[in-house]
Amino acid sequence: MDFIKQLINGLQIGSIYALVSLGYTMVYGIVKLINFAHGDIIMVGAYIAFISLPVLSSMGLPVWLAVVPAIAFCAVTGILIEKIAYRPMRNSARISSLITAIGVSLLLQNAFMLIFSPNPRAFETVFSTTPIQIGELNINISTIITILVSIVLMVSLQLFITKTKAGKGMVAVSEDFSAAQLVGINVDNIISMTFAIGSSLAAVASILYVSSYPQITPTMGSMLGLKAFVAAVLGGIGIIPGAMIGGFIIGIVEALTKAYISTQLADAVVFGILVVVLLFKPAGIFGINKKEKV
Repeated sequence: MDFIKQLINGLQIGSIYALVSLGYTMVYGIVKLINFAHGDIIMVGAYIAFISLPVLSSMGLPVWLAVVPAIAFCAVTGILIEKIAYRPMRNSARISSLITAIGVSLLLQNAFMLIFSPNPRAFETVFSTTPIQIGELNINISTIITILVSIVLMVSLQLFITKTKAGKGMVAVSEDFSAAQLVGINVDNIISMTFAIGSSLAAVASILYVSSYPQITPTMGSMLGLKAFVAAVLGGIGIIPGAMIGGFIIGIVEALTKAYISTQLADAVVFGILVVVLLFKPAGIFGINKKEKV
C-alpha cells in the first residue's frame, strides 16, 4: 500500500515536471534553443499569483483563480523574453543563445529578489486539505487535481498541435524553418506563440506546485526547471508525448528514491538518469538519432 502511495506522489510531481518540460521541448523543437530561463517562469507565475491573492480575497473568489493573472503575465513575459533576448541571437552560434538563456534566468531571479526579498513567502492553501479515502489510501485533493489537470492540458496541447492550423504551422516551422517561410507562414508569430503557450503551462504548473509545497522563493524554479529539462531529454526533447512520459518517469523515480533509498540522493539519481540517457540514447526514449553530414 505504501508503494502505491509513493507511485501516486511520483505521478503528482511528475505531472508538474511534464507540464514544465513541454515548454522546453516546444521551444527546442522549433528554434533549437534550450531555454534555461523557462524554470524561472514558474517562479514568476507563483509570485504573480501571490500578489493576486488579496484582490481575490477581497472579491470573495477562490484562491485557485490566481492562475488566471499568472497565465496572462507569464505568457506576456515569455513573448517579451523571446523578442528582446532570443530573437536577436537567432542566427548566432548556439552557445551564444545558451549563455543568453542563462543570463535571462539570473536576471529574473535577481529582479524578484530585489522586489520581494530572498526570504521565503508562505502561500495560502489552494485546494481543500480534506483527503479523499479510497480503500486504505488517503489521497489529497491537490494530488488528484494536479494529475488530472496536467493530463487534460497535455492531451489538449497534443490535439492543438495536430488538429489546428496554428499547431500545424508550429510543426512546419520545427521541420524546416526556411521552407515554412517560403509557404507564407509567419515564423516570428509562430515562435512567439510557442513561448506564450510554454510559459502559460509553466504558470499552471506553478499553481499546482504551490498547492503541494505552499512556499515561494525567487530561486524556486531553478531545480524544478532542471528536473523538467531532464524529463524532456529522457522522453526525447522536441517530442511532446516524450516530455509527458519523461516527466512521469522522473517524478516516480524521485518519489521512490526518497521513500526507499535516501532523500539526499534523490536529486543525484535524477541527474544520473540524464547522464545515462546522454551516454546510451542521447535522442531520448521517443527520439531518433540523426546523423549530420559535415
